Amino acid sequence: MASTTTAPSSSSRRVSYFYDAEVGNYHYGQGHPMKPHRVRMTHNLVVNYGLYKKMDVFRPRLISPTAMTRFHSDDYINFLKVITPDNMSDYTRQLQRFNVGEDCPVFDGLFEFCQLYTSGSIGGAARLNDDNADVVINWSGGLHHAKKAEASGFCYINDCVLAILELLKKHERVLYIDIDIHHGDGVEEAFYSTNRVMTVSFHKFGEYFPGTGDVLDIGYADGKNYAINFPLNDGMDDEAYQSVFKPIIAKVMEHFAPGAVVLQCGADSLSGDRLGCFNLSVKGHAECVNFVRSFNIPMLVLGGGGYTLRNVPRCWTYETAVAVGEPVKDDMPFNDYYEYFGPDYSLHLPVSNMENLNSREYLNRTKEQLIDILREVEPVPGTQIQTGQVESQLAPRGISMEIDNPSKADGGNSSSNNPDQRSDGRSDGRKEHASEMAS
Repeated sequence: MASTTTAPSSSSRRVSYFYDAEVGNYHYGQGHPMKPHRVRMTHNLVVNYGLYKKMDVFRPRLISPTAMTRFHSDDYINFLKVITPDNMSDYTRQLQRFNVGEDCPVFDGLFEFCQLYTSGSIGGAARLNDDNADVVINWSGGLHHAKKAEASGFCYINDCVLAILELLKKHERVLYIDIDIHHGDGVEEAFYSTNRVMTVSFHKFGEYFPGTGDVLDIGYADGKNYAINFPLNDGMDDEAYQSVFKPIIAKVMEHFAPGAVVLQCGADSLSGDRLGCFNLSVKGHAECVNFVRSFNIPMLVLGGGGYTLRNVPRCWTYETAVAVGEPVKDDMPFNDYYEYFGPDYSLHLPVSNMENLNSREYLNRTKEQLIDILREVEPVPGTQIQTGQVESQLAPRGISMEIDNPSKADGGNSSSNNPDQRSDGRSDGRKEHASEMAS
């Protein structure tokens, strides 16, 4: 008899889900740990569990390169647009300047890949702003290391920052939470001197990429006390993680009172990750999603890291179930990638017996240190947002998200009856056709 795992739920939410089938076609190169294919595997599992029936599923409408310069420099965006594996030798200086070539390789369709994952995050934020959803999911997003004019840690465009800038058009304060094993350095850096965005990161620290995220890094100028960092050691397990995550986030909600939340759910903090060294179960990781969801604040849920191919879809599928409040069976339904999930073919995996190097004393001491910092947070902040880009202040100009020419009738590409063509002029994306769920 199939066992059932119940996804925690207090009440149902209006959940939107952004996905483009093209995202799985991009390839960083042989041997590279980052595999966009994991997003396609996740989607296939979401479909075969029937979770898509509980969500509004959208294909993101591609944003323009100009929209990316809301945060990134013009030079950097122009470089990403033109660079290809064939012309790399002509751009030796720029490759070095923009940190592209090793961890962040040049591959076919690089800029289109960046457009795809970023469009889902900005489109999701726009959907929250329009109050068309309570929770929006974009598993292709969450690339949190990218800087204003530099690629970093497999990330080229920082969709997290661009989504937060979109949310700031409506919300006075936005909270960013990062449960990837790596520090969310690109997002923290972007908002380090503003009190309109609080960044909270729980991450491995000490001789580990990117090397930032010390507990003493708390923000600067008006942003002082608005960057919260919880540095952790190897072996973090579910109990230890929740013993610090829940009190910190509860205190953040109490003092900062955000109007919207962006939750980056990097799955490299799971047990057995190819690049990670934590020991979280899928349930333990998803409990973070469930806890943040319980505050009933508009929430954008993003992907991020995750490098053990068979585990990432398990995690993000279960977290999709948590977001919609649906129970799902541990026994996996048949799907296009069924053989990846052997020999047990179950959604949940046992954790390892690795030692947790985070002592209770250390966790409690650091937790109290951060709670003391949060007590310094002013009740209602309101300083202008500064990212160094034109018109990115308090009320940024509306982002034009059109690339194709709208039709007279529906604002889209109606010169064709092809159901797979982007066909809606909405700023957030187009509703999927039911038949597309079959693949």
